[in-house]
Amino acid sequence: MADVTAYRAEGPFDWDALLALIQRAFAGMAGRIDPPSSLTRLTAAGIAAHPGEVWVIGGPVEACVMLTVQGDVLYLGKLAVAPDKQRRGHARALIGVAESRARALGLTALELQTRVELVENHAAFRTLGFAEAARTRHAGFDRDTAVTFRKPV
Repeated sequence: MADVTAYRAEGPFDWDALLALIQRAFAGMAGRIDPPSSLTRLTAAGIAAHPGEVWVIGGPVEACVMLTVQGDVLYLGKLAVAPDKQRRGHARALIGVAESRARALGLTALELQTRVELVENHAAFRTLGFAEAARTRHAGFDRDTAVTFRKPV
């Protein structure tokens, strides 16, 4: 099994490589979800300026998650694992980091969203201890487009 030690990406970092990782990991969503992912607007500079914390595994980077405090929960955004590095514990390790950070910050839960269409993600998050908490719609849609999952810490 590969090393799954996570570290915080800060300061001078290869943000372009991190963006490329996220794009590779999310490539399978293209044509499957509507509306298109916010990934289409994400830039390396935007990741570098993320107001929360960015955690990664590997060098070169193999996995990442962007953490943001939202009220009493820690939101996990852009949880991504390189396609050729999946099923090696990377997502589980990053969720473990998020749990530790949430506890340290006095927060009550982790939260993330995935699209309604990505049922394989729903199953993976349930396996990792998350439960469905809500379904929401993007502006202009008359059907649910996203599923919020939550995990107490």
